[in-house]
Amino acid sequence: MSQIDIRSFLRHQPLFQELSDSQLSALVPCTHEVRGQKGQIIFQKGDPCEGMYLVVYGRIKLSISSAQGAEKVIEIIHPGQSFAEAVMFLGKPCPVMAQFLEDGLLLQVEARSIFAAIARDAAFAHRLLAGLSLRLHGLVRDVERYSVENALQRVIGYLLQGEDHPGQPNRVVTLPVNKNLIASRLNLTPETFSRVLHQLSDAGLVAVNGREITLIDMNRLADFGSVAG
Repeated sequence: MSQIDIRSFLRHQPLFQELSDSQLSALVPCTHEVRGQKGQIIFQKGDPCEGMYLVVYGRIKLSISSAQGAEKVIEIIHPGQSFAEAVMFLGKPCPVMAQFLEDGLLLQVEARSIFAAIARDAAFAHRLLAGLSLRLHGLVRDVERYSVENALQRVIGYLLQGEDHPGQPNRVVTLPVNKNLIASRLNLTPETFSRVLHQLSDAGLVAVNGREITLIDMNRLADFGSVAG
């Protein structure tokens, strides 16, 4: 199994691309490959956090489980994204479980090397804080949705997220993971998620084919969510 060029990968990540050659070189010995198969646990809730992770390929699920065994998906991390930065700074045990949703490769950057880079480069600290702030904003938005939006509005909001061509008549959304995980991410039961998709399909707003969902009329879809509220 071939190893990746860690230095080159870090150089092409927005967080690290402005670092000097010497700063980047200091990170490489403290960066380690973490390979995993689908379903493999990266860390459990309560484990110590020894650094941050960058996703080279594969998808990662961050979740918590109740005493009764019910799972809540907190976030799904995609290639090119990172996770565990906030916990690394707190120096506390991991508050969630991290698991490979498919075969994947991560790079774990040791906390001590991140702290050293921050001490040498204020701009690096700013980029790291910007990334954390963006994620926090997303999580606050999630809480807002769970608190004030009904199931229909949550599903429509998910399908329309990232849409920057409102005049476009239709678009195909491919669910990155299975519907049960998407439902948990939206704080819905799988049955409710499926029921809402059927409702939207019956209304002629979407066409569902496995993980591919065609948004037949995005303007009507957005209006349908507004009326539902």
